[in-house]
Amino acid sequence: MWRWLTNNHQTLTGVGAMLVGVAALFVAWDQGRVMRAQQHGAVVPVLQIDGFIQSTPEFRNLGLRIVNNGVGPAMIRSVSLYRDGEAVDGFQALTDLMPDGYDRSWSSVNGRALAPGGEVEPGVFTWPHGAMSAAELGTLLGEWQVWSVEVCYCSVFDRCWISSSENQMREAVPACPTATLDPFESLATAGWAQTMPEADE
Repeated sequence: MWRWLTNNHQTLTGVGAMLVGVAALFVAWDQGRVMRAQQHGAVVPVLQIDGFIQSTPEFRNLGLRIVNNGVGPAMIRSVSLYRDGEAVDGFQALTDLMPDGYDRSWSSVNGRALAPGGEVEPGVFTWPHGAMSAAELGTLLGEWQVWSVEVCYCSVFDRCWISSSENQMREAVPACPTATLDPFESLATAGWAQTMPEADE
């Protein structure tokens, strides 16, 4: 054995160098993995979606708020609107219960980059405080409870999640679906015919 070791010291040196190289490669890979994890963790967005109801002596407001409580920008890729668990593309069933003369404001969400701490109110309905009876308001609020919104968004490293107004636990997804429309854009024309002034005859 000793004679073999003496006669093959170059081979042993080569094997040792190879082992050192493999160890160095593993250390570099592990450090790279840790660094990538730290980079991803430093820019993770977390969207929270909440409905809200506000009442003042003059007005009542009903709407939705999206807030980025994470530490990185949220690249919003698509928004889905649901009524009683079924996908819808507008708010007709809800606006039918609004009082005459209600106002609404909207903001497009698809394609928006929401900075950490940033928020957006994609849809808000407003009407005078006394425009609805208690029974009518109760019916409206009951309808509001069956509506929900899902937002699919990604980090700057294209890691993606879905957040829902029904569940504050976000779900990781491989990618976001391609957005075909923004349901909040329908508020731009909702009730437009009723609010347009009549043309002179």
